[in-house]
Amino acid sequence: MKIALFDTKNYDIPAFQKAGREKNVDFRFFEAKLGPDTAELARGFDGVCVFVNDTVDSRVIGMLAEMGVKLVALRCAGYNNVDVRAAYGRVHVVHVPAYSPHAVAEHAFALLLTSIRRIHKAYNRTRDFNFSLSGLTGFELYGKTVGVIGTGRIGRAFIEIAKGFGMRVLAYDKFPAEDADFSYVDLETIFRESDVISLHCPLTGETRHMIGRETLGLLKKGVVIVNTSRGALVDAEALLEGIKSRVIGAACLDVYEEESDIFFEDVSGHIMEDDVLARLLSMPNVIVTSHQAFLTGEALSAIAETTAENIVEFFRDGFSKNELCYRCGKIESCRALREGKCF
Repeated sequence: MKIALFDTKNYDIPAFQKAGREKNVDFRFFEAKLGPDTAELARGFDGVCVFVNDTVDSRVIGMLAEMGVKLVALRCAGYNNVDVRAAYGRVHVVHVPAYSPHAVAEHAFALLLTSIRRIHKAYNRTRDFNFSLSGLTGFELYGKTVGVIGTGRIGRAFIEIAKGFGMRVLAYDKFPAEDADFSYVDLETIFRESDVISLHCPLTGETRHMIGRETLGLLKKGVVIVNTSRGALVDAEALLEGIKSRVIGAACLDVYEEESDIFFEDVSGHIMEDDVLARLLSMPNVIVTSHQAFLTGEALSAIAETTAENIVEFFRDGFSKNELCYRCGKIESCRALREGKCF
């Protein structure tokens, strides 16, 4: 099984080499992102392995199918960059539904605590031997209300941490968990009552710009927005508007809707052409990390192991338990009923 791994970073290689040896999968590493201009690199491979900023649209899928590539293996949970509908009947798609939900949940809380207790500002000051406390007053999480949108594995891990801080938890999910030990409410209640809103839902047509201009009038004044899921859940221009109008008290972002040509790269020697991101970075109450919430040794190992297992399972059995399929339009939820090939 020969797999072309696109958008390779140095931290990817050790875990995938190890998983490849253990599962007898031959990973070949390419720095280039997958897209129409680079798809030809996949010729002669059985499958491709892609990440969040690779482009797997209908055009690329057509190119892969023409070359005989049978499998697109996502090394992440989200699949908004893959045209699953176009893939049906041509190329199979698998993903990693869970690797380390605690990695992302802990990073979300790290961003939140850093922001509200001004840790980043204090760190920069003391490096210059400035030990003044002026301007560093924060607020406590105990007793505050946190609204969690999306209660999958990551959302629920975040909720457990929030409970440990003594926070009141409100949650929203299109498909509520039956065994939940927290309260589900509608989105409007989340927006109106939450001191902190943390996003842990997938990006779909329905959730795109969930935090946007129409939302600003509903938000509790001073709310902190935390996004470690997908960038386009938040309308960046509306976020700026909310910050400038003092409706949004702070923003903690590990993702950004136009991140694909910026995040994971060193562009420090270049002029930032994205004016919205440049303005966000200039705000004293905005913290941005470059899609690193998943980046722990434990998570990298789990991602590589599950990806390799998905590949082995597909080429051995003709289908995988983690396959994404458009046959019934349910994408993920039909997996529990599947006992054979999707197509």
